[in-house]
Amino acid sequence: MEIIIHRGIDQIGGCITEISTDKARILIDLGQNLPDGDGIVQDNFANLDSIEKLTNGIDAIFYTHYHGDHIGLFPLIKDTISQYIGSVAKRVLLCKHERLSYIPGRKEISLNEISKIERMLSFVPNQVIEIGDIKITPYFVSHSAYDAYMFLIEANGKRILHTGDFRGHGYLSKGLLPTIEKHILKRGKIDFLITEGTMLSRLDERVRHENELKREVVELMKQYKNVFVMCSSTDMERLATFHAANKEVAGRPFVCDDFQKNVLEIFSDTAGKMSRLFDFGEPYSFRKENFKLVNWMQDKGFCMLVRATNKFDDYLTFLETQIDKSETVLIYSMWKEYINPTSKHAKKVYLDFVAKFPVVKKIHTSGHASAECLAEVCNLVNPTSGIIPIHSEHSADYQKLPINEDLKLKIITTSKILNGVIVEIPIK
Repeated sequence: MEIIIHRGIDQIGGCITEISTDKARILIDLGQNLPDGDGIVQDNFANLDSIEKLTNGIDAIFYTHYHGDHIGLFPLIKDTISQYIGSVAKRVLLCKHERLSYIPGRKEISLNEISKIERMLSFVPNQVIEIGDIKITPYFVSHSAYDAYMFLIEANGKRILHTGDFRGHGYLSKGLLPTIEKHILKRGKIDFLITEGTMLSRLDERVRHENELKREVVELMKQYKNVFVMCSSTDMERLATFHAANKEVAGRPFVCDDFQKNVLEIFSDTAGKMSRLFDFGEPYSFRKENFKLVNWMQDKGFCMLVRATNKFDDYLTFLETQIDKSETVLIYSMWKEYINPTSKHAKKVYLDFVAKFPVVKKIHTSGHASAECLAEVCNLVNPTSGIIPIHSEHSADYQKLPINEDLKLKIITTSKILNGVIVEIPIK
């Protein structure tokens, strides 16, 4: 067996992991590098020649979730290679790319993307998939993308757990450790743990549970009549936080645009059938000519989901003439560095959009596991051969986690052979 970390050591995003035997080869994620603050992506793999070379001989690709830094290069894959993604994640991804097709000059690109997504094979939690002599089992995890998964990969008597991105402080996180203990470890020990470490470079960032955020949002909604919310349009748990908070302040419409409404309908139709928390009911799609809705918003106030786009600039220009600015707030619920003008991660379009609001409140918690949660998972899994830390700016920082001392000796950031398994980590 061989494990190749094509990309992911000492960087966040752009994850590509290969696992192979003499009979089969699979990839876990095929992510594009994250864009800089100006939206420009530097990615040597983002071309047909490089992807053809990388995927030559690959039998299947498995995606942990629908974020671009894990799935972004999917349009470059030949139709002869099977691509797998969670069943709900596929619907969300398709919804997103159907919306992107409306951008002028992008129709042909989007048609190709949509065709690729429609051809993807979907799976559900705990479904066993066999690719040659490799067995892959997906297990649900909580992340800022709904329907995200970790994968148990079994072949040649070896067991590898690839966690993907996950967290322990979401509404849906309580099953994380029981799943590992009762469904994965009960069937045998793990040889290699491949896991993320995003928050190791953000230790100053306090991780809070979504419930804590909801309580804070409710208090703000009591203070401000007109509440705009800037958050990820596909982070179901965060959207549920704002929806639930708005319900506690009775009488206000929950407003968004058509795209966001379509996404919420997917969540209501799936997760909403298992928990009322994720049933978003009938959100109101904003139209300037919908006088009944506008009058309701003027009278009772509102919670409106917004994005930094020209369309929402237009909506804001209109609403400024209809509402009292002194009763208005923008809740910014994304990573703080995107609107930090001195940060290398700052996004000008975000900064310009946020600047339109007289009052901005930051209420956010990460979609990634805290250092304490990472340590808890490592100690529980207790792999026999090695820990391979990916999705981290400094992978060697795993040594700083409060994990068992013997596990610190098993952290792998360079190529080596362990117990018959080749671990290849290319030098940058």
